[in-house]
Amino acid sequence: MLLSMSMHAQTKTAAEYFAGTWSVLLKGLPQGDTKMVFVLDKKDSTITGAVQDTSGKEIAKLDKVELTANSATVYFNAQGYDVNLVMNKKDDDHITRSLMGMFDAEGERVKRAK
Repeated sequence: MLLSMSMHAQTKTAAEYFAGTWSVLLKGLPQGDTKMVFVLDKKDSTITGAVQDTSGKEIAKLDKVELTANSATVYFNAQGYDVNLVMNKKDDDHITRSLMGMFDAEGERVKRAK
């Protein structure tokens, strides 16, 4: 019983896990592979944030984020299209999944220098 209580106390919520900055490579887009940065901020038990290009320029604000235990689906508008990216937890610092269910995506948490 003590072991189960200890393990439960260390479990992060989905909002805590996905909060942060993620560098995501979108593969096979019509214009080629593209890297985007997702800056996700935890607000209470949910996520807000924005999408940036690799130079840090904001592309779009997130319209909505849906969280489950091991995934986050972020919705935003890019080049006039409403799109979504599903991010599945792979390990502590990596995600996988897809953009619009058509293009593979893999991402890595951007670590901040301490």
